[in-house]
Amino acid sequence: MKKIIQIAKLELSLLFYSPIAWLLIMVLLVQMAHALIPGVAELQHMQQFIPDFGFLTDRLFTSSMSSPLVAQGIFYTILASLYLYTPLMTMGIISRETSSGTIKLLYSSPVKLSQIVYGKFIAMLVYNLVIVVVMSLFFILGALCVDHFDYPHVLVAMLASFLLLSTYAAIGIFMSSLTTYQVVAAICTFAVLAFMNYIGSFGQGLDFVRDLTNSLSMPSRAERMVMGLLTTREVFYYIVISGIFLSLTIAKLELARTSRSFFRQSYRYIGIVVLGLALAYISSRQALIAYYDATDTKVNTIVKPTQEILQKMGDGPLEMTAYINGLNYSYAEGSPVKRLKAISVWEPYLRFKSDINLHWVYYYDSFDPQLYAANPGKSLKTIFKAYAKSQDIDTSGFLGPEAIRKQIDLREEGGRLVIQLKYKNKTTFLRTFDDGDFWPKEAEIAAALKRLIVTPPKIVFSTDGYQRSVDKIGDRDYKLFFNNKLSRNSLINSGFDMDSIAIEKGQIPDGIAALVIGDPKVAFSSFALAKLRKYVRDGGNLMIATEPGKQDVANPLLDSLGVRLLTGTLVQRSRDYSYGLVTPTLAKGAVLMTPALKKSFDDKAVVSMPGAAALTFDSAAAFHVEPLLMTDARTSWIKKGAFVLDSAALIFDAKNGDQQGAFPAALVLTRKLNHKEQRIVVSGDADFFSNKELGRSNIETINGSLVFSIFKWFSNEQFPVDMTRPEPKDSSLKLSKAGVNILEILYYGAIPGAILLLGTVLLVRRKRK
Repeated sequence: MKKIIQIAKLELSLLFYSPIAWLLIMVLLVQMAHALIPGVAELQHMQQFIPDFGFLTDRLFTSSMSSPLVAQGIFYTILASLYLYTPLMTMGIISRETSSGTIKLLYSSPVKLSQIVYGKFIAMLVYNLVIVVVMSLFFILGALCVDHFDYPHVLVAMLASFLLLSTYAAIGIFMSSLTTYQVVAAICTFAVLAFMNYIGSFGQGLDFVRDLTNSLSMPSRAERMVMGLLTTREVFYYIVISGIFLSLTIAKLELARTSRSFFRQSYRYIGIVVLGLALAYISSRQALIAYYDATDTKVNTIVKPTQEILQKMGDGPLEMTAYINGLNYSYAEGSPVKRLKAISVWEPYLRFKSDINLHWVYYYDSFDPQLYAANPGKSLKTIFKAYAKSQDIDTSGFLGPEAIRKQIDLREEGGRLVIQLKYKNKTTFLRTFDDGDFWPKEAEIAAALKRLIVTPPKIVFSTDGYQRSVDKIGDRDYKLFFNNKLSRNSLINSGFDMDSIAIEKGQIPDGIAALVIGDPKVAFSSFALAKLRKYVRDGGNLMIATEPGKQDVANPLLDSLGVRLLTGTLVQRSRDYSYGLVTPTLAKGAVLMTPALKKSFDDKAVVSMPGAAALTFDSAAAFHVEPLLMTDARTSWIKKGAFVLDSAALIFDAKNGDQQGAFPAALVLTRKLNHKEQRIVVSGDADFFSNKELGRSNIETINGSLVFSIFKWFSNEQFPVDMTRPEPKDSSLKLSKAGVNILEILYYGAIPGAILLLGTVLLVRRKRK
């Protein structure tokens, strides 16, 4: 060990008495400063208008996403250029010995070749540590300037940079041993490192090639560490790759002084590579991987409720099968070229359940009559082959319509890419979406997983009396929030089942989460009304949404609940909007229903209701009643009689029976019955959760959040799965404009100048000696 340290010291003296070492350190410092300081200045300026940014540590240091305010984080940015620094430092580390002839002295000395290689590698490790010290100047900047700086996250990012630099150094040492020319060694090292940087993008269409190139891509592993997730798989990978190239270097030097056949030399090289890759493969087995999420809010880790779902699944395997239709536009995201992205979706879940088996089924089918109309007389197979040829799709392995329909019925999914999850004897669909993310996120995945271990809650919509439909996309209907398979925010993708029933003709199902009565136009028959009253007596959950002027339709049912729909229409004085648009605020009942609405309650957030009636209730009834939404007594009143909204502004007319005051526009009713809590919501407006109103953009409302909370309440908080994470603490800069100016002076002038001065002094002293 002493000899290794002596060699390392000698090599370090040669490194730091070289102007190249100091030049590279200065270039790195300036590059990182140029990547960080402008972003800090911009954030400091914008902080005057936006006081809370959130995740500032990630934005400035580790983010892979750029924004209008800040480019990519500096540690993520620097990964792409670290390979440019190593070749100039390692080009002469071995080739210098061979070109000068001193290698012969080393061969005859009592020092082992392995000690020589290890000593030179340790010298490079020390130089890499110096580079990390330079990086720590920016770590100090973050610690001083960012409130609640996320220290562990940035430290892991710095570790990733060190491991990557050290692996590059091992490769550079090997390349230096292959030639006596330093320039050739540098060029070859550049070429190899560039190849290792970009090899991950090659051969993505072929499974074997894709897996091989991805395993050889070094920066992609460092990127995951920079994002804050430290794993033994990545650490062992860099150690193994460094070991492979150091062993190859030792073998090269030893074989150079002995006379052995080409085959014997090849066997040794192959043995080193095979042994190293075997170790890397073993360390990458899911059961052997240890994880550490260095982020403060654990953004790289699935939330506790999702972890609990996977834990409840136990040891039974989970089968994930993606069905990818070559004739659907979603094939572009599910093609083999994009396979790594699809696999990455499941990596956070494999961490907690290693027996998730991923399968990919490619097929072609179409349920679009326009496709056949555009290709008259052609079979679907002929159409697909022509399309595949135009899109350069390899059709081998694709199942035809008959074969896929024998396996699974995908007609209800419209032929787009869909995932089937199977656990034991239960299956459920997990959908993809036409937004920027495409693949399901944790909320949708957790809901689908939970459906496999519990009975999913079912929401049933009544269709009697020409009620609004959960299957239509009209302005006044309800499909977008409840039953839109293409929207990740729709309840059908959050774990719920949807159904409709004509109460007059059928029986209300047992065990449903809630029955929804949405704006019936005509009164229920006595037969249907008797069924509804029995459903309420038996403790069923219920949502009744009605409209002004429907007292004769709604009150016969509401009377049994101790609630009445008042005559007249709620109106609200407004400068910009129609007086018919009422915007009540959350009342006490909202917070009692779910604490998740507490912030909206405190902020006096509003819900938009275009055309609403006021409600009243009997406090002595069987139910405990609390207002859910209340109007503002200063601006709203009940307008009696007929009126026109698109002419002169409405005025309060007490003589006509108008009533001024704060009125409940929605109520929450609860009672204990049959050892459970019965839950009912009554609303004087049926529009606030309609397709049109949920898409309103001219008023900042919380309609979606309220409806989301109501149906989560109906499901006894089972669905949607709670995705709540801690709020980020690093949300502000402790920096003024003068502070930004000081940083610019330090990082653009003073610190580079100090490094230049130190390097110059050392080089001058070396020259004098």
